[in-house]
Amino acid sequence: MDEKQTVRVSKRLSRVLRHDPESVGITLDDAGWVGVDTLLGALARHGVRVGRAELDHVVATNDKRRFAFSEDGLSIRASQGHSVEVDLGLPPSDPPAVLYHGTTGRVLEAVFREGLRPMGRRDVHLSVDTGTAVRVGSRHGRPVVLAVDAAAMAADGHEFRVSANGVWLTDAVPARYLRTA
Repeated sequence: MDEKQTVRVSKRLSRVLRHDPESVGITLDDAGWVGVDTLLGALARHGVRVGRAELDHVVATNDKRRFAFSEDGLSIRASQGHSVEVDLGLPPSDPPAVLYHGTTGRVLEAVFREGLRPMGRRDVHLSVDTGTAVRVGSRHGRPVVLAVDAAAMAADGHEFRVSANGVWLTDAVPARYLRTA
Protein backbone atom coordinates (compact mmCIF):
# COMPACT_ATOMS: atom_id res chain seq x y z
CA MET A 1 0.00 0.00 0.00
CA ASP A 2 1.58 3.28 -1.08
CA GLU A 3 1.52 6.45 1.02
CA LYS A 4 -1.23 8.09 -1.02
CA GLN A 5 -3.53 5.08 -0.56
CA THR A 6 -2.67 4.90 3.16
CA VAL A 7 -3.66 8.54 3.65
CA ARG A 8 -6.85 8.09 1.62
CA VAL A 9 -7.94 5.08 3.69
CA SER A 10 -6.99 6.81 6.96
CA LYS A 11 -9.10 9.84 6.08
CA ARG A 12 -12.05 7.65 5.16
CA LEU A 13 -11.70 5.69 8.42
CA SER A 14 -11.64 8.96 10.36
CA ARG A 15 -14.85 10.10 8.71
CA VAL A 16 -16.62 6.78 9.22
CA LEU A 17 -15.40 5.91 12.73
CA ARG A 18 -15.52 9.42 14.20
CA HIS A 19 -18.27 11.32 12.43
CA ASP A 20 -20.45 9.46 9.97
CA PRO A 21 -20.74 5.67 10.30
CA GLU A 22 -24.08 5.85 8.49
CA SER A 23 -22.24 6.99 5.35
CA VAL A 24 -21.29 3.34 4.79
CA GLY A 25 -24.30 1.82 6.53
CA ILE A 26 -22.73 0.74 9.81
CA THR A 27 -23.58 1.42 13.43
CA LEU A 28 -20.97 1.86 16.14
CA ASP A 29 -21.67 0.32 19.53
CA ASP A 30 -21.92 2.55 22.61
CA ALA A 31 -18.13 2.56 23.01
CA GLY A 32 -17.45 3.35 19.35
CA TRP A 33 -16.49 -0.18 18.27
CA VAL A 34 -17.49 -1.93 15.06
CA GLY A 35 -16.46 -5.36 13.83
CA VAL A 36 -13.51 -5.28 11.45
CA ASP A 37 -15.29 -7.59 8.97
CA THR A 38 -18.41 -5.40 9.15
CA LEU A 39 -16.33 -2.28 8.47
CA LEU A 40 -14.36 -3.80 5.60
CA GLY A 41 -17.53 -5.13 3.97
CA ALA A 42 -19.29 -1.78 4.30
CA LEU A 43 -16.30 0.09 2.86
CA ALA A 44 -16.15 -2.34 -0.09
CA ARG A 45 -19.85 -1.81 -0.81
CA HIS A 46 -19.08 1.92 -0.97
CA GLY A 47 -16.12 1.64 -3.35
CA VAL A 48 -13.24 1.46 -0.86
CA ARG A 49 -11.64 -1.95 -1.18
CA VAL A 50 -9.36 -2.54 1.79
CA GLY A 51 -8.09 -5.90 3.01
CA ARG A 52 -7.25 -6.77 6.59
CA ALA A 53 -3.51 -6.47 5.97
CA GLU A 54 -4.01 -3.00 4.52
CA LEU A 55 -6.21 -2.00 7.47
CA ASP A 56 -3.54 -3.29 9.86
CA HIS A 57 -0.98 -1.17 8.00
CA VAL A 58 -3.11 1.99 8.21
CA VAL A 59 -3.70 1.51 11.95
CA ALA A 60 -0.04 0.70 12.67
CA THR A 61 1.45 3.55 10.63
CA ASN A 62 -0.95 6.38 11.43
CA ASP A 63 1.25 9.10 12.89
CA LYS A 64 -1.46 10.18 15.34
CA ARG A 65 -2.47 6.61 16.24
CA ARG A 66 -6.08 7.60 15.54
CA PHE A 67 -7.42 4.03 15.51
CA ALA A 68 -7.27 1.07 17.85
CA PHE A 69 -8.15 -2.60 17.59
CA SER A 70 -9.91 -4.42 20.40
CA GLU A 71 -7.76 -6.81 22.42
CA ASP A 72 -8.96 -9.75 20.31
CA GLY A 73 -8.36 -7.79 17.08
CA LEU A 74 -11.91 -8.36 15.86
CA SER A 75 -13.19 -4.80 16.33
CA ILE A 76 -11.87 -1.32 15.58
CA ARG A 77 -12.66 2.21 16.75
CA ALA A 78 -11.31 5.73 16.58
CA SER A 79 -9.26 6.60 19.68
CA GLN A 80 -10.83 10.05 20.06
CA GLY A 81 -12.23 12.96 18.04
CA HIS A 82 -15.80 11.77 17.70
CA SER A 83 -18.68 14.03 16.84
CA VAL A 84 -21.09 11.10 17.19
CA GLU A 85 -22.22 10.00 20.65
CA VAL A 86 -19.84 7.37 22.06
CA ASP A 87 -18.48 6.58 25.51
CA LEU A 88 -14.85 5.58 25.17
CA GLY A 89 -14.84 4.46 28.80
CA LEU A 90 -11.79 6.52 29.63
CA PRO A 91 -11.38 6.98 33.37
CA PRO A 92 -10.57 10.38 34.86
CA SER A 93 -6.79 10.90 35.01
CA ASP A 94 -4.50 13.39 36.71
CA PRO A 95 -3.04 15.53 33.93
CA PRO A 96 0.48 16.90 33.68
CA ALA A 97 0.82 20.42 35.09
CA VAL A 98 0.70 21.98 31.62
CA LEU A 99 -0.95 20.76 28.43
CA TYR A 100 -0.96 22.42 25.00
CA HIS A 101 -3.48 23.25 22.31
CA GLY A 102 -2.76 24.32 18.74
CA THR A 103 -4.92 26.93 17.06
CA THR A 104 -4.55 29.96 14.77
CA GLY A 105 -4.21 33.65 15.45
CA ARG A 106 -7.51 34.52 13.80
CA VAL A 107 -9.46 32.86 16.65
CA LEU A 108 -7.32 34.02 19.59
CA GLU A 109 -9.56 36.90 20.59
CA ALA A 110 -12.56 34.59 20.87
CA VAL A 111 -10.55 31.90 22.66
CA PHE A 112 -9.25 34.33 25.27
CA ARG A 113 -12.81 35.58 25.74
CA GLU A 114 -14.74 32.27 25.66
CA GLY A 115 -12.10 29.61 26.34
CA LEU A 116 -11.64 26.42 24.37
CA ARG A 117 -14.80 24.54 23.44
CA PRO A 118 -15.10 21.19 21.68
CA MET A 119 -16.88 22.79 18.71
CA GLY A 120 -18.20 19.86 16.61
CA ARG A 121 -16.46 17.22 18.69
CA ARG A 122 -17.23 15.66 22.06
CA ASP A 123 -14.12 17.05 23.85
CA VAL A 124 -11.34 19.60 23.66
CA HIS A 125 -8.11 17.89 22.58
CA LEU A 126 -4.84 18.73 24.32
CA SER A 127 -1.28 17.46 23.92
CA VAL A 128 1.67 17.01 26.23
CA ASP A 129 4.11 18.74 23.87
CA THR A 130 4.26 21.90 21.83
CA GLY A 131 5.33 20.07 18.66
CA THR A 132 2.03 18.25 18.43
CA ALA A 133 0.15 21.48 19.14
CA VAL A 134 2.05 23.22 16.32
CA ARG A 135 1.11 20.43 13.88
CA VAL A 136 -2.54 20.64 14.91
CA GLY A 137 -2.64 24.44 14.63
CA SER A 138 -0.90 24.29 11.24
CA ARG A 139 -3.88 22.51 9.70
CA HIS A 140 -5.85 25.76 9.92
CA GLY A 141 -3.22 28.39 9.07
CA ARG A 142 -0.29 29.89 10.91
CA PRO A 143 -0.17 28.05 14.25
CA VAL A 144 -0.40 29.55 17.70
CA VAL A 145 0.28 27.31 20.68
CA LEU A 146 -1.68 27.83 23.87
CA ALA A 147 -0.52 26.54 27.24
CA VAL A 148 -3.27 25.18 29.48
CA ASP A 149 -2.80 25.29 33.24
CA ALA A 150 -4.08 21.75 33.63
CA ALA A 151 -2.92 21.50 37.26
CA ALA A 152 -5.07 24.49 38.25
CA MET A 153 -8.01 23.17 36.24
CA ALA A 154 -7.78 19.78 37.96
CA ALA A 155 -7.46 21.43 41.37
CA ASP A 156 -10.63 23.40 40.57
CA GLY A 157 -12.52 20.19 39.78
CA HIS A 158 -12.25 19.92 36.00
CA GLU A 159 -11.97 16.35 34.73
CA PHE A 160 -9.36 15.08 32.30
CA ARG A 161 -9.14 11.78 30.45
CA VAL A 162 -6.37 10.44 28.27
CA SER A 163 -7.14 8.49 25.08
CA ALA A 164 -5.36 5.35 23.90
CA ASN A 165 -3.15 7.47 21.64
CA GLY A 166 -2.08 9.92 24.34
CA VAL A 167 -4.43 12.79 23.54
CA TRP A 168 -5.74 14.50 26.68
CA LEU A 169 -9.47 15.23 26.64
CA THR A 170 -11.60 17.60 28.68
CA ASP A 171 -15.08 19.08 28.27
CA ALA A 172 -13.87 22.68 27.87
CA VAL A 173 -11.03 24.98 28.96
CA PRO A 174 -12.16 28.26 30.51
CA ALA A 175 -10.15 31.26 29.32
CA ARG A 176 -8.62 31.92 32.76
CA TYR A 177 -6.48 28.75 32.38
CA LEU A 178 -4.99 29.79 29.02
CA ARG A 179 -1.89 31.68 27.94
CA THR A 180 0.22 31.68 24.80
CA ALA A 181 3.13 29.26 25.02
